[in-house]
Amino acid sequence: MEKFSKTIDRCQISGKKDLKTIISLGFLPPVNKLRKINSLSHESIFFPTDLKYSKSSKLVQLTNIVDKTILFPKEYPYTSSTTKILRENFKELYNECSRLFDLSQNDLIIDIGSNDGNLLSNFKNNHKVLGVTPEDIGKIAIKKGIKTLIKYFDEKTSKYVLKKFGKAKIVTATNVFAHIEDVDKLMKNILRILDNDGIFITESHYLVSLIKTLQYDTIYHEHLRYYSLQSLKYLFDKYGLAIIHAKKIPTHGGSIRVYAAQKGKFKILNSAKKILSYEKKYINWKNLNKFKDDVIKSKLNLYKILSGIKEKKQKIYGVGAPSRASTLVNYLGLTNEIIENVCEIEGSYKIGNYMPGTNIPIVSEKKLFKEKPSYALLLSWHISDELIFNLRKKGYKGKFIIPLPTPRVVLK
Repeated sequence: MEKFSKTIDRCQISGKKDLKTIISLGFLPPVNKLRKINSLSHESIFFPTDLKYSKSSKLVQLTNIVDKTILFPKEYPYTSSTTKILRENFKELYNECSRLFDLSQNDLIIDIGSNDGNLLSNFKNNHKVLGVTPEDIGKIAIKKGIKTLIKYFDEKTSKYVLKKFGKAKIVTATNVFAHIEDVDKLMKNILRILDNDGIFITESHYLVSLIKTLQYDTIYHEHLRYYSLQSLKYLFDKYGLAIIHAKKIPTHGGSIRVYAAQKGKFKILNSAKKILSYEKKYINWKNLNKFKDDVIKSKLNLYKILSGIKEKKQKIYGVGAPSRASTLVNYLGLTNEIIENVCEIEGSYKIGNYMPGTNIPIVSEKKLFKEKPSYALLLSWHISDELIFNLRKKGYKGKFIIPLPTPRVVLK
């Protein structure tokens, strides 16, 4: 196991050995390691998920770091453009940037972890753009006319970008800033390609949202760090950056968008001060410990719902196979005797595989409408309103199980 992962005993930001365990979800599989349906069973690699808190930096983190080639394989199946809330979010990000900053046609916008070009598609008609992503999905962006490097963003790549394309007015890292292993090297590589009066924009799943709405399903090995604005401020201070604006956004069940720039270059808006003030009251050991207790209660309550349905011999299909669904089904120990299938939207790269670490097949959502199971377990529960609306529109008439934060059955 040492070959594929390593364990660290200190805060990833401060370097201090002041970590305190919040909760462990046990051993979970990498969320993007998919096995073809009907292929021969083979051993799966599972890694520990111990969530810990650093008092010095206010960072919440995992202490087991899995090799990036396991977490982000070339065949990485996630495409951000398929989710309406993400498309809308990146459009809004572009509009906000245009409003807050004086951008010209010659300004370069670089997106780290650009995936299929969803974010940069909003900038490309008015500015120079460049995406960097290690997965083959970057080829989709290239077909859209978005210049993309199919590479990991590391020191070598940042030096290549600087030499070939120059410095960027805006560097974005949305839902990848918590994924890259060495945060200090990452910051140095970002600053290498960022102009002196440039703006760094990051979006990350927000620690407060995770705690408040019991999003234990977002705890998996891709997510090395769970940021609050306090922990981001601690990190940016180390590199001479000031947080000039921050806002909570609805993506991934609750994220935070943060704008940072060299100190003194831009006016600091009140938005950041308000969030920092709230966090100082809310983020404490008492609330973190309560989160652990509530996760356990939620798990037991969901078991109770599923058990009652299976006792009546009724079928349950899952809906949606995002990365977070892998944590939920494995933490609960679900199998295809409980959840017969997980249905994905037509065209998904995940169809035809099993859910990681399980024998639950991922199938086209057409199966849901054809076989009409009594219950649909919404594994993408954070967009349940959108899902329920779409599924009803397509003709599904059964009941929905929303697993988090409070497990419940709904008939809308």
